Amino acid sequence: MTTTEIARRTALEVLGGEPDDLTLRRFLHGLPGVDAVGLEQRSAALSTRSIKTTSKAWALDTIIRLIDLTTLEGADTPGKVRSLVSKAKLPDASDPTCPQVAAVCVYGDMVPHAVEALGARHGDPDEGKISVAAVATAFPSGRASLAVKLADTRDAVEAGADEIDMVIDRGAFLAGRYGQVFDQIVAVKEACRREDGTSASLKIILETGELNTYDNIRRASWLGILAGGDFIKTSTGKVSPAATLPVTLLMLEAVRDWHRLSGEKIGVKPAGGIRSSKDAVKYLVHVAETVGEEWLQPHLFRFGASSLLNDVLLQRQKLTTGHYSGPDYVTID
Repeated sequence: MTTTEIARRTALEVLGGEPDDLTLRRFLHGLPGVDAVGLEQRSAALSTRSIKTTSKAWALDTIIRLIDLTTLEGADTPGKVRSLVSKAKLPDASDPTCPQVAAVCVYGDMVPHAVEALGARHGDPDEGKISVAAVATAFPSGRASLAVKLADTRDAVEAGADEIDMVIDRGAFLAGRYGQVFDQIVAVKEACRREDGTSASLKIILETGELNTYDNIRRASWLGILAGGDFIKTSTGKVSPAATLPVTLLMLEAVRDWHRLSGEKIGVKPAGGIRSSKDAVKYLVHVAETVGEEWLQPHLFRFGASSLLNDVLLQRQKLTTGHYSGPDYVTID
């Protein structure tokens, strides 16, 4: 059974009808409204939880293992990508015990350079390898024809991408064209299939900063899950606000509810604006308290970040040496 057929069958079972605009509207607008005050209060309460000193080293290493180390700039070069991969493989050159990150995330045309630089280290992060994630589907705007989006996806997969981070058409979603968004996600999921029958993992970027309301974010989360996304992701990092703790909590609740309904585990990826280890620890607490500690592994939770890793490394060095090393003791990339 193809991914398209699986997504269609699951949607039919949950929706009770064809995944068209009418059926999806009935389901998505039938979801309970979000209590914004309650959501933000719960997130604030979780953010006050402290981690014992004995657990801090575990938390810092866990954060590193969950990072998608990212460069998504128009000025990216093969050399910059190779440098990023070097850091991904050995984040702290002074400490070979430092864990490696889960993935490097780049534009599609940079995928071959990342794959080549990783060499034998390229693969599944749950097996001690490093994945290559590629943004696709006219990232970050999503403003392109479906044919272009599918070609973008196929090119990245054929070049060796293990994961595809796609953006939804926010204009279509906000206009209530839920069927169109659903169909595009299903089509991109199908484009993630390789000739050998395996498939690249698909992360659905909601761009929550453009969805305006918590209710829309809940609906978009469910839509992405119903259409077959392996992850739901907050943001491109190009729009403000990007990831926030209340939004991530809301998305975690959607994943939790889907798991209770279907038994399937979907990943969550907050991305953009997470720069300090202190903030990243708050995300770990949100995950553990909402969906459980079993989600704190690369195939179920990621941080999309570029500068976060350096702060985590500095905090890790401080635990080891007893003093703060300063930014000159970590590489820029």
